Amino acid sequence: MRLHDLVQVSSSVAATSGRLEKISKLASLLSRLLPDEVPIAVGFLIGWPRQGKLGVGWAAVSAARETTTAASPSLELRDVDAVFDQLPTVKGKNSGAARAKLLGELFSRATIDEQNFLGNLLVGEVRQGALEGVLLEAIAKAAEVPAARVRRAAMMAGDLGVVARAALGEDRENALAEYQLKPFRPVQPMLADSAPSVAEALSAGVPAAVEWKLDGARIQVHRQGDRVAVYTRSLNDVTAAVPEVVEIVAALPARELILDGEVIALAPDGRPLSFQDTMRRFGRRINVLKQRDELPLTPFFFDVLLHDGETVIDDSLSSRLERLESFTPETARVPRIFTSDAEEASRFQRTALERGHEGVMVKLLSAPYAAGRRGSAWIKVKEARTLDLVVLAVEWGSGRRQGWLSNIHMGARDPATGEFVMLGKTFKGMTDEMLEWQTKEFLARETHREGHIVYVRPELVVEVAFNEVQKSPHYPGGVALRFARVKGYRPDKKPSEADTIDAVRAYLP
Repeated sequence: MRLHDLVQVSSSVAATSGRLEKISKLASLLSRLLPDEVPIAVGFLIGWPRQGKLGVGWAAVSAARETTTAASPSLELRDVDAVFDQLPTVKGKNSGAARAKLLGELFSRATIDEQNFLGNLLVGEVRQGALEGVLLEAIAKAAEVPAARVRRAAMMAGDLGVVARAALGEDRENALAEYQLKPFRPVQPMLADSAPSVAEALSAGVPAAVEWKLDGARIQVHRQGDRVAVYTRSLNDVTAAVPEVVEIVAALPARELILDGEVIALAPDGRPLSFQDTMRRFGRRINVLKQRDELPLTPFFFDVLLHDGETVIDDSLSSRLERLESFTPETARVPRIFTSDAEEASRFQRTALERGHEGVMVKLLSAPYAAGRRGSAWIKVKEARTLDLVVLAVEWGSGRRQGWLSNIHMGARDPATGEFVMLGKTFKGMTDEMLEWQTKEFLARETHREGHIVYVRPELVVEVAFNEVQKSPHYPGGVALRFARVKGYRPDKKPSEADTIDAVRAYLP
């Protein structure tokens, strides 16, 4: 298929407001693809090429756009995919020039519309409403199979493009059935909704698991025999960075495991260090043995997905916790109680807060493990109100902050469009170290400027504490944060995992 055809459908979907019409247009496109084109097209439509992050910045794209444009479309999806395959392999001396040459040649073969699409794709700004949920339903429609089957396979595979190819193939029934939970094939973690209090989280009136909420790094640990692998919430393999986690899981009395948990840096008195301290252990250029001595990590597990050949994600949480307790020591499990009483849960929450943790998680005991999905089966309750937002722009500082990018413009995610809704600004809570870091990171993501405001690609997620949400006519979402201050950046989270504008509005009095 020509890139032009996909770009046209992408533009049409962006101009369409109805979900069913979006699905229909995408399904029509998918049904016309050759098998090897399916993963390529899916990656392009969701704004995440099958190769992952390509390391191409805005400056490189701007330079490539300076080439002449093609008079008529000729690029095939495979042509673009082949260049994307080459980009990550170009390293070493003169790599910048070699990558620029590859991009320049690609863009010279593209029409103006194709250049615009490719530029947005390379810097992560494809926003045409073909979110994964919509595209998943389009795949199911094109394949004429239930959406639940595609969703289940995608949950297990962790790759919608691969599942789409299977669903649209000739032997689709058997191909989809192949995607089961397997060691060393990580799945997206189950996510939680929020509630302002434990009383509201327990409003169903049934017993629930109430656990400490740790401000650590989410991990998924796989084991088969003597082999152990550790993955982040974004499914990156970080095994080499966390040898203490590997040792603990390797010593458990089991042959095969997939565990869900958190890893956190603790002070000698057992209180948690900051999230930024924990994330130092995942840096690119660290001496692991030295860091382990200076900043040891402690894993806490709270769920099991697979145990000795049995997939248990469809079992109830109560059953999974019984299984987890059967082979893990108490020191490797998140502290929890089982209760339906709000006062008892509040006392447990106070204990967690006194120990320096964020709050508690309230989990429905009857719920299965819904990988990659957010819902009311898990509810997080924090003492301090915080939101994970995306930085949209930043202002140059003045006075003591002269020369640093300081005042950030924050946005919440609109789940209907994939865009970000501006909520306000803040410069509070930033250390000198943070100011230095964010100045470098924002300039690397700059798209354009207006006076003292630097607009950036919406890639960085920041955790922001606030006192309350109030109505505001000054911002597009109609709400603003009162007394917002930065707690820290969240490199473990993608912009697509930021809090939604609906979650923000839920805090309105």
